[in-house]
Amino acid sequence: MDLLQALLIAIVEGLTEYLPVSSTAHMIFTSAYFGIQNDDFVKLFQVAIQFGAILAVVVLYWRKFFDFKRIGFYLKLAVAVIPALVLGKLFDDKIEAVLGDPIPIALVLIVGGIVLLFVDARFQNPTVTSEEEITYKKGFFIGLWQCLAMMPGTSRSAASIIGGMQQGLTRAAAAEFSFFLAVPTMLAVTTYSIFLKTYENTGLKGYELLTQNSEHLKLFLIGNAVAFVVAILAIKFFIGIIKKYGFKPWGYYRIIAGTALLLYFTLVKP
Repeated sequence: MDLLQALLIAIVEGLTEYLPVSSTAHMIFTSAYFGIQNDDFVKLFQVAIQFGAILAVVVLYWRKFFDFKRIGFYLKLAVAVIPALVLGKLFDDKIEAVLGDPIPIALVLIVGGIVLLFVDARFQNPTVTSEEEITYKKGFFIGLWQCLAMMPGTSRSAASIIGGMQQGLTRAAAAEFSFFLAVPTMLAVTTYSIFLKTYENTGLKGYELLTQNSEHLKLFLIGNAVAFVVAILAIKFFIGIIKKYGFKPWGYYRIIAGTALLLYFTLVKP
């Protein structure tokens, strides 16, 4: 992977991590286009640059994350992230097996888009307007919904936002809680990928891949910086769009993008 490829993948991550369109799918399609999707460092890079996106949420909502008097906020996130930690560990190998094949991911992208077209009509009477009103039970069930995103192409953001709306949250409240929940979820995934996971092709741990040469470390740092800046812009943009238009624009986008990618990887680049 060269610098330009790293920059493009980082931009894709920053743009899509908090949108209901699946950042994993978009990064896999991007790396597959470049023909580098099976490289172990690329697989690590796609996960590790989520750290930059995590920092974007922490910076934008710093009052929430650093108000240590509100212990309930941290406990809700802890409860909500438990399902993903448990199931993520159990199904890590199966998830890894799907990541190299863009065809099923494109299909999931399309199906998820169809679902988003009907989400707004399904949940029309929200009762929870802020994080303070979310109970531990609601947080846990939102965490269960988030686990649907373990299938690449589903979108962690979409799954957790729909889960929030199913639990009675407004669109804006569900989106914000999805942002908050992303921090411990992605921090856990990033930490596991760097320090604990052994990559199949090289037999190396993530930190060994990062420190294998100076170029890898440089790409890692630049990728996180780019993902951080782009994610800040994407979050502000998304909140405005979802408040005004709901989920239909993202549903149409997923269907169009998924169909185009399915045709591309079926007919043009089999």
